[in-house]
Amino acid sequence: MQKELPQQLLRELLKNSKRSDRELAKVLKVSQPTITRTRRKLEREGEIQEYTIIPDFKKMGFELMGINLAKIRPELHSSEVIEKAREFIGKVPNTIFASGGEGMGMNAVSIAFYRNYTEYQKRVNQFRTEWKDFIDGIQSFVVALGEGEYKRFSLTYLKDVPP
Repeated sequence: MQKELPQQLLRELLKNSKRSDRELAKVLKVSQPTITRTRRKLEREGEIQEYTIIPDFKKMGFELMGINLAKIRPELHSSEVIEKAREFIGKVPNTIFASGGEGMGMNAVSIAFYRNYTEYQKRVNQFRTEWKDFIDGIQSFVVALGEGEYKRFSLTYLKDVPP
């Protein structure tokens, strides 16, 4: 039991991270101090990086979510360019994720929320302009929030993925 406790605790926190250590202890059939120690260890080791909520993005005023792909020229893929990208993306609060990667002929991705199509278009044009010396192309997949959704965005689903 002790060996599986950290993973079980993570799964319970994915279901609802607002629960107290006392509630979690009851569910996992261990003592509250054991849960507190395990949670702190998970936080210290970086397995729990933050506690947050998933809001209704539409009610926050966002109409679109964009998955933006870019092709950064391979010869320019250096630590300096990566740092410049971090600084650029760091100034864009509506971008919730950005990373290097591979797929569809692209090697960078970002996910961002936009209040409207004009804001999306301005951001993509800003990226094209400021990064014209580094990129060979940009592709986007734009989602109208609340339209045609098959499964809502939530990390809760990960609780059901087998270890």
